[in-house]
Amino acid sequence: MVRDPVRGTVTAVLAAVSVAVTGCTSSAPDDGGNGRKTVPKPRTAAKSAVNGGSIGGPGSACALPVTFDLAASWKPASVQVGEDDALSGLAEQGPVTLVCEIDAKPAGNIGFLRVWTGDRTGSTPRQVLKAFLAAGPNASEATYTEVKAGALTAAEVRYTFSSELLDEPMKQRAFAVSTPSGPVVVHLGGLDPQEHEAMLPAYELAKKSVRLG
Repeated sequence: MVRDPVRGTVTAVLAAVSVAVTGCTSSAPDDGGNGRKTVPKPRTAAKSAVNGGSIGGPGSACALPVTFDLAASWKPASVQVGEDDALSGLAEQGPVTLVCEIDAKPAGNIGFLRVWTGDRTGSTPRQVLKAFLAAGPNASEATYTEVKAGALTAAEVRYTFSSELLDEPMKQRAFAVSTPSGPVVVHLGGLDPQEHEAMLPAYELAKKSVRLG
């Protein structure tokens, strides 16, 4: 069964639950007793993105067509969904299927790096990302760029996810690469914009270190 899948209102519901569990709210920041409100700062647990090993290779938690470095304390877990699983459809988004989740909570943040893979389609990384977003409702303000992911040609998208269940739009980012086995999408969400920004170094570490095999 998929753990915390990303798709449509499911994302919004899970984000709302995370807020309740962690005690994070959208109320005004404490004024510290001096009458002046303080500005909340992003968490910094992943700020340095210290290398904590790699994922994707033989013996790692997730068998992938690519390998990339993990930020320290981020914990990967394989996602396996059977065809008869009631939530099997939620593990699929466009041309790719969710196969790995890398949890930021042990590093002090709330969010995941999620890895999606697909069969060989002949599509470019940009085409894969566009199909990925098209299959996920409530995505807007998408900006696509051609980038390098390690030594691989890649495409990247930045966009927002909105829902009436959320206090504010959620920033999202993903990059896609092509492999002989098919496309790979690495996606970063986050509980809120501050969490997303705090986790970006881990995402960038994955992007700059990704390689085939």
